[in-house]
Parts: sequence; C-alpha cells; structure tokens
Amino acid sequence: MTAPVHIIGAGIHPFGRTQERSGREQGVYAVRQALEDAGLEWSDIECAYGGSSASGSADIMVNELGLTSLPFTNVANGCATGGSALAAAQQAIASGMYDLALAVGFDKHPRGAFNAKPSDYGLPEWYGQTGMMLTTQFFALKIQRYMQLHGISRETLGRVAVKAFRNGAKTPHAWRRSEIDLETVLNAPVINDPLTKYMFCAPAEGGVALILASEKKARELGARGVRISTISVRTRPPDSFEVFQPAVSINDGGKPTVLASQAAFEGAGMGPEDIEVAQLQDTESGAEIMHMAENGFCKDGEQEEWLTNGWSNSDGKLPVNTDGGCLACGEPIGASGLRQVYENVEQLRGRAGERQVPGKDGNGPRTGYSHVYGAPGLSAVAILER
Repeated sequence: MTAPVHIIGAGIHPFGRTQERSGREQGVYAVRQALEDAGLEWSDIECAYGGSSASGSADIMVNELGLTSLPFTNVANGCATGGSALAAAQQAIASGMYDLALAVGFDKHPRGAFNAKPSDYGLPEWYGQTGMMLTTQFFALKIQRYMQLHGISRETLGRVAVKAFRNGAKTPHAWRRSEIDLETVLNAPVINDPLTKYMFCAPAEGGVALILASEKKARELGARGVRISTISVRTRPPDSFEVFQPAVSINDGGKPTVLASQAAFEGAGMGPEDIEVAQLQDTESGAEIMHMAENGFCKDGEQEEWLTNGWSNSDGKLPVNTDGGCLACGEPIGASGLRQVYENVEQLRGRAGERQVPGKDGNGPRTGYSHVYGAPGLSAVAILER
C-alpha cells in the first residue's frame, strides 16, 4: 500500500484565447492561484512536474516563480501530459520522498486543427499524405465505425455537444460560454462526416496547477483537500485501434482506456456505480460516447438511451463533463487533463457554483473520476474521494 496523497490547492487560468499572456505565463498564473488556495509560498514546494506541447519547457516557470533549486521534471505525453504529470507528482509523495509537490500544465496553440508530423510517431510519410495525421479526419472515421457497430445516431452526437455548451455557459474558466440548441449543432457545417463544427473541440490556451500533499503535511497545514484514491496510466495493447494507427486489426484487441479504467477501479476498491461525477476525454462528441463505455459506465450502444434521457446531465445519475469538457473549454494539450481533475476538486469541495452537482445524497459528490486520452494511444485515469 502506498501512503495517502491529497490535493490541497487548485488553480486555473481561463481557457480560450488570452493575447496578452504567453502559455507559460498562463501556467504561472495558475500556480500562483493554487499556492494561494493552499496557503503556501512557492518556496514551500519540494518538487514539480509539468508539461506543455507548444509553449516550451515547463521548468522555465521558475524564472517567474522563483529560483528555489527544486527538482522540476518536464513531462510530455500528448493529450495525457497533464494526467501523467499528476501521476508523477502523486508517486513522488506516495513514495515518502516529498511532502509537497506541484503538477502543472499549460499551452498556447495556434488556430486550426492538430496536424502532427508522421515521423514524430514512427509513421511513414504516406500516412500523412492521406490526410490521416489530421486528427479531425481520424476521429470522424473512428466514430463512423462505432456508430455502425453499435447503433448510435447522429442526434446522440449532437446531444453531447448541447450538454457541453450548456455546462460551459455556467463555467467561468470555459472558452465557449453560450448554449447551442440541437438543431443548430446538427445543421452546422460538417468538418468531417458525421461531425459538424460544434461537435469538435478546438486547440486553445490555458493553464492548470494542482498542489499535492502527504497526509501528514495536509493535517499539519489544516488543509481542506480531497484524497487521490488512485491514478492509473496505460498505453495501447496489441490489436487496439487508436489515433495515428495505420490499419485496423482483424482481431478485437483491448483498449488503453479500458485497461487504465480497470486498474483504477481495482486500485480504489470501487466500481463505476460508486462514481458520482466524471470528466471524460471529449476532443469531439464521438470520443465522449466511446469513452463512456470504455470507462465502464455503460455498455456499447447504451449511450443512445443515456443521452436521450439526460442521464449524463448535471442533474442526471452520472454527470459527465460538468464544466463543458474539451468541447466548451477547448484543448490546450498540457493543461487539458489537469483541468478535468481541477473540475472534480471543485465539485468535491462544493465550490463549483452554478454547475455544482448534488451527488447521491444531495450534499455534493463524494467521488470524482477523470479520464484523459492521448496520441498515439494512452490513457490516464484518476479517482478522487472527499
């Protein structure tokens, strides 16, 4: 058994576009907010883990925060960068080496879809020449296949987006803060069939910081935090069908999200039925639908009933993406996974304002689940408890 670890400070820089601040400056903003939340100074932090995809090395933040000579490790793991930074910080404290750690992520992406180089992922140039490195195209093909296999309608894709923008309208850190009706979502310009422009997230800007403490230190500080029950990170197994994969196997392989989810539930000693609020990777509407099943919250094909009945709404039996997710917040790669955990911290501490969910007993949720997925096929899951 590892020692308990708590999140005692949380900070966020609003997502979207902030012309006057660089990505790193947005990360610094989030760190200072988290320090204030925890009642700490930068000099109190004993180690740090952070990442960015487009805004330089995270460790350069010490130029603004202070040169305290702490060990600061840069993390790069695609969209799972934030989740991986959190896992590293949690492990550093659970090992007994440190009592206070920082997990931070930030980014500032240019406009337009992500379009990586094939060589960066061990792929030949022909893969990029087909257009498959353009993530919108890959995700559209993947959800087309899933819809045909499991009877998911285009209206269900639209309902995911409607829910996201409704939640985002109540979220101060969200980028898209206007509700959009189902007809508008479905009739919007198609980016890649079957997904319209309102069914995709956009590369964005933002920063998130979380301060972690050992149980001894949290008690010493009198901190009101939440406990990290477990964190699990898994990469793709054989025959899985993941982003930037040049072919679909004839075998029905496993999935990194399924593996990470199963390991997380086992580590926490609980099951999907015990989760009261969940943040799932939703780079586009189809991703949330597929990840509902991959994380064990429903069976393949049941999402049609879930979305029709509003079961994943904020007042439903399992609120999903309560701050609007990537669809409403956008996706700064380094910060996105930590935003999910930030949202669960706010929900479990009863600080979510208009978007606060009631929980099973009406006194707020006691458990929070976050899942992030990154190219070329890795997932991180974190379960928090109040």
